[in-house]
Amino acid sequence: MTDAPTTAARRPGEQALTALGLSAPAPDPADASPHSFPGGGRWRTEIPSCEGPEALAVVLKEASRLDVPIHRISQGSGVWMLTDAEITEMVESTGERDIELCLFTGPRGTWDIGGSTRTDSRGAGLRARGHDAVAGCVEDAVRATELGVKCLLVADEGVLWTLHRARAAGIIPADTTLKVSALIGPVNPAAYAVYERLGGDSINVPSDLTLDHLTEIRRVSGAPMDMYIEAPDDLGGYVRMYEVAELIRRGAPLYLKFGLSKAPGIYPYGHHMRELTLATAKERVRRGRLALDLLARHGADGDMAPLGSRLPGDLQRFEISS
Repeated sequence: MTDAPTTAARRPGEQALTALGLSAPAPDPADASPHSFPGGGRWRTEIPSCEGPEALAVVLKEASRLDVPIHRISQGSGVWMLTDAEITEMVESTGERDIELCLFTGPRGTWDIGGSTRTDSRGAGLRARGHDAVAGCVEDAVRATELGVKCLLVADEGVLWTLHRARAAGIIPADTTLKVSALIGPVNPAAYAVYERLGGDSINVPSDLTLDHLTEIRRVSGAPMDMYIEAPDDLGGYVRMYEVAELIRRGAPLYLKFGLSKAPGIYPYGHHMRELTLATAKERVRRGRLALDLLARHGADGDMAPLGSRLPGDLQRFEISS
């Protein structure tokens, strides 16, 4: 991890507001994250909700057209919703461009017969209910990694720890990265540190965390953070594009996730949702272009991690007992 950059980006409207006597206080250097990705850079990009080879092809074509650099592409329906041939095609397509592919693991509580997830409290949410659900997630992880997938999305603490142990034991490849879902994302520094120690290599925080919350987290952990710059409606529908430079300054190393508000949910995906899925996949890339344009206009686009980089660096872990 390297020190935070010393040059400050221009904040939105800064020159005009200063001329009107409405300038804001200078950013406090103590708020800035001191962390970076291994190999350099403070931010990477991610296009989420890419639900199969056809949606992936749309994303890659649009990214080329709009010159949107992509470090990671993720899928939300789950490994079990894809055939071996579909996974292999996605692995090959992303591999040709040196993009990390991340697939969601296994059964989740919101889709099984548990009634608590349908109450007002939402119960245990996406977590894996019972031994068989954990086993299903592990089955997905083994199958996906055998087909060449290098990143797995996890929505349960027990599954995370189990897959971290499986990684250490050689059951899945040692360089597999484990990504914590936004749907169980931590909201305080202590919880964030626990997810890192359980094996999380990038940890998705809810998009409603304040800038001060990000600074608090960065005082205890340098594990890569994922954040929706625009969140889907079921995660709040927040649009934080104008904060993107400050989100990087506070939250680095940070994956900028380009989600999409005002769009119907598409999980679990099937061909009956084809047109919507392809249209939203294309628009997510455009949203990425808009966010990157804002970074460029504010002079904050120079610290992107090298394309092709994917590993999280040295992180803190709980000891694995024999």
